Amino acid sequence: MATIKRISFLIGSIYLTTQVSGFAPRLDGATCRRTQSSLFSEAPAAASSEIKTDPKEAVKLFGRLAEKYIMLDASAGMCCYSGCSDCEFREPGGGYRMADQSSARPKWIPSYDHREFNSGKEHTSKWSTEIFTEGPSVTKEEFVSRLINMDFVPPLGGPYLAASAAGIDDETPATTLFDILAGEKEKLTKHRMGLQIKSLANGEEGLTWAHFSTAMGAK
Repeated sequence: MATIKRISFLIGSIYLTTQVSGFAPRLDGATCRRTQSSLFSEAPAAASSEIKTDPKEAVKLFGRLAEKYIMLDASAGMCCYSGCSDCEFREPGGGYRMADQSSARPKWIPSYDHREFNSGKEHTSKWSTEIFTEGPSVTKEEFVSRLINMDFVPPLGGPYLAASAAGIDDETPATTLFDILAGEKEKLTKHRMGLQIKSLANGEEGLTWAHFSTAMGAK
């Protein structure tokens, strides 16, 4: 009799275990990795989507930082621009890699503080001399104050504002820009600002309004 009871108990235990495991979600290694990956990949997107800036306020900053001239590829200065079919300075689409470019209105925020070509041509970016006035790094307060006091010139891109209408009363967009450039750092270095500008520009040498407005949430 005792043997029959033991057999009945074992059969019941096996049945119960099978039922419980049937309801439990099955996570294999790949599923776990996908879940973790999706959490991390969604975090930056969620963070960037939280940034919202009035386009008119964003263009006030862009018009202070952007410039009419930018130096690009130093080696391209060796091109004769004669349409040679085997020219190493031609783009796949037929255009030329330019050594430098100019615009009638401020168009680029250069990703460099200073650049010089072997030809003797050189350029120092406005932000490097007017923001980093006392050393290679600035605090958030210093960055905001110096940026606000830079001269505004109506840039190429964004809503048009005359210089007389480009005064900054709300410092929030300027502090937002500092946070974008400095990340979680308490100070922003000149070197980091250059790297971040190039990153925001998707690897280009200068940050245009299209990428600047995207970073600032000013669409």
